[in-house]
Amino acid sequence: MGVAGVLGAIFGSLAAVFVLLVIAVAAIGSSSSSDTSNPVAIPTYDPDDDYEPDPYSSDGPTRPSERPTERPTERPTERPTQRPTQRPTTRVTPPARVSVNTSLKNNTMYRAGSLPRLNCRGGNINQFNHSQLKALILKTGRCMDKAWQPILEKQGIQFRPPSYAIASRKGRGACGDYPSPGSMVPYYCPRNSTIYASTSALASGVGNSPGYGEIISWHGGTISMMAHEYGHHVQNITGLMNSWWSSTLDSGSQSGKLALSRRLELQATCFAGMWMRSVASSYPVSTSQRSRLFWFYGQVGDWPGRPRDHGKPVNNNRWFRQGWERSKTYQCNTWLAPSSTVS
Repeated sequence: MGVAGVLGAIFGSLAAVFVLLVIAVAAIGSSSSSDTSNPVAIPTYDPDDDYEPDPYSSDGPTRPSERPTERPTERPTERPTQRPTQRPTTRVTPPARVSVNTSLKNNTMYRAGSLPRLNCRGGNINQFNHSQLKALILKTGRCMDKAWQPILEKQGIQFRPPSYAIASRKGRGACGDYPSPGSMVPYYCPRNSTIYASTSALASGVGNSPGYGEIISWHGGTISMMAHEYGHHVQNITGLMNSWWSSTLDSGSQSGKLALSRRLELQATCFAGMWMRSVASSYPVSTSQRSRLFWFYGQVGDWPGRPRDHGKPVNNNRWFRQGWERSKTYQCNTWLAPSSTVS
């Protein structure tokens, strides 16, 4: 089936267990329960330091050379009286190659910094209406493109946007059924870089799995989960996903594979927190809605008795807050975080 196929199967099954766990019946508007954990990642370097290319590297300079800043101010007034006797000896320097680190712990994307603040309004839509929710998902997806593209390309990472397949009920994609049987969550398929989702499942749930719309009435909860799936796309195009898969294949134990999966998923949650913060002023995300988002992420995670592949609710809350409050890509480096924070 190949790595891509296996990846699809893995993500299809992962999505099936990433269901919502309602921990307690609490007032959604309450902010008293939102500060249950603290941001955790401590940077090991400052990505804002100037990155100096190695002039002796066999790969050449790591940043493209700049074009001349000036152009000739006027055309020559006369034709030359004779042809030059020799061709110019100066060669045109080809564009410098950019060296991109695709490893888990030292990936180039950790130097990308913060997402730009964009104007991306959510509007007053009904998330139980298929056409309205689908339109919002696609609209905010374009906002995510505009946020992630410039900071990744600045680091020499080739950007491409994900595709979307949004059904009103269910469908079948490159990585299997969506939603997965018994699940209501969207999922990202690395096989074709597509995010799949069912609007009815997102809003109302499937079977005993409640929908996002039933847990948090504000559509920002659903869109933040779509930002989590977009985070998987970021992991894919930066090489993080391939490195995770290689590490998973090299792991000799099921517990080790699950630990790697949790770090991958919690990193995507951290990226979601970064994006929601980047549109907070325009979406908008008020102080009370921010508290509701923090509470919301304290309700999702691994079911007791199920494979622990996404992280406990307390750590989902922790890493969403990490992305929101620290708001830099290197602060989402779950691969360097203590194991207790990715359990």
